Amino acid sequence: MKYSAKKIFRSIFYSLVIAIVVLISSIITSADFSNSYEKIDNLYSLKEKASQLKSLSKDNHELIMLQNGTIHLVIQNQIEGLKSSYNFNFIEKMILSNTKEYLADLEKLGKHAINFNNSSDAYFKNSKSSEDEEIKRVAFEASYYAFIEQIDLLISKSIGYNKEKHAIENNILYLLLIMLLLIALWYKKSTDAIYNDLAFLHNIEKANHTIFTKEADAIAFRMKRKPSVSENPAMLDPITGVSNLKGLMNSYAEKKGMKESNFTSVTVFEIDNFSKSEKKYSDEFTNDILKKIAYTIGLHEQVTDVVARTDYNQFIIVLSRPNKELGFKDADTIRQSISELKFSSAQTGSITVTVSGGYVIKPNNVTLEESIKQAKKVLQHAKGVGINTISQVKDLAQSELKS
Repeated sequence: MKYSAKKIFRSIFYSLVIAIVVLISSIITSADFSNSYEKIDNLYSLKEKASQLKSLSKDNHELIMLQNGTIHLVIQNQIEGLKSSYNFNFIEKMILSNTKEYLADLEKLGKHAINFNNSSDAYFKNSKSSEDEEIKRVAFEASYYAFIEQIDLLISKSIGYNKEKHAIENNILYLLLIMLLLIALWYKKSTDAIYNDLAFLHNIEKANHTIFTKEADAIAFRMKRKPSVSENPAMLDPITGVSNLKGLMNSYAEKKGMKESNFTSVTVFEIDNFSKSEKKYSDEFTNDILKKIAYTIGLHEQVTDVVARTDYNQFIIVLSRPNKELGFKDADTIRQSISELKFSSAQTGSITVTVSGGYVIKPNNVTLEESIKQAKKVLQHAKGVGINTISQVKDLAQSELKS
């Protein structure tokens, strides 16, 4: 089964949505966690205020009545605050559906607070007799303990609500994170497969590749690749692994019709100061230089291009590009890339290798052999100019006019 690269890249949007949902969920969960325990802190504060009221002494009647009124006002405000904050606790309402139960408990707490307020007012007022004062004291303590008991019930339930709610929230977050991880792994696998498809299309002679995407399969089909000749040892340079002259001719014959509207260029590169008659380096170091140059050229090779080593120090590159300027630009980029290579050995130390080139555009009515001969003639002009340069036919013509 082949997948659509277009759909794969489009679905990245949905992965981003999931990532944003995870982030927002984490923020909301964190805020809800804080709010949940703030509610419990408020309930404990109510207990503290009630305890303060119970511990008041009856020595100064006016001060006691003032403190009594103040404390009860704070208690009522805190109860109203608990009701108001719950109106915005959407997560708890949605996950636990405990609205009726919680509001009913708050209503009971409010009634106990009113009862506690009335009994405290009566208790702290002057009594007519000791019996009357004892009755008020008993009623005051009963209302106090009933109020405290309701607060403890709310605290206990709130802790239970929090545990249940946070367990559900954590499970949802874990599920989203696992989904995100699986999607990331799938995208990693898919993008690796897409890259391998592109690498295959870049070098279509590569064997043992199963195409992953529909688009790459369609492109490969249009290219109508013929049986590869590059696996035939008789057509390969034994040192570098690129085509030899015979392989160059065969590969060009296969590929020349792939993009008929393109311009075909031939460049003959020769390594500067690197002749077979004047060996400067050991065979092992020489082979290392040749391999690295061939590899560097291969990095710029496209499907319709042909690269070959045809002489001891010469490489021929046949490029197919949409316009003439791009062909020369790519050839010059190859020259520059080679000049940036660094070589070193115990015998020579660090050295830099450069190439000079002759570049020509191959007309449709001219054979590849004739174009190679012309490129070699232009190469001689480049060598006469200096090293690490590429000459074109126009450079040779201008030089002949001057002479």
